Amino acid sequence: MAKTIKKKNIPKTKKTYVSPFSAYWTKTNYAIFFTGIAVIVIGFFFMSMGPWNSVSSLDISPVLLIIGYLIILPISILYTKKESTDPTKVTDTQVK
Repeated sequence: MAKTIKKKNIPKTKKTYVSPFSAYWTKTNYAIFFTGIAVIVIGFFFMSMGPWNSVSSLDISPVLLIIGYLIILPISILYTKKESTDPTKVTDTQVK
């Protein structure tokens, strides 16, 4: 006669996934990002003004687009607030 084996009831835990961007993107990052988007939109607006060989289309617009794409947007991605090094501030690791 075969023995019956009872299975143990193991409680299942649900895994919760936290967005990796919640720790990196702050209000400052979003403000810088939307400023970059605004500069890019203004650059395209200047590009559309007047004839193709106007000062706004050939001089102002490329400068604004370069500033928006190559300076402001990367700053918004890479910007992190530095932690203060106040010696009077006690952290959790120092308490233990």
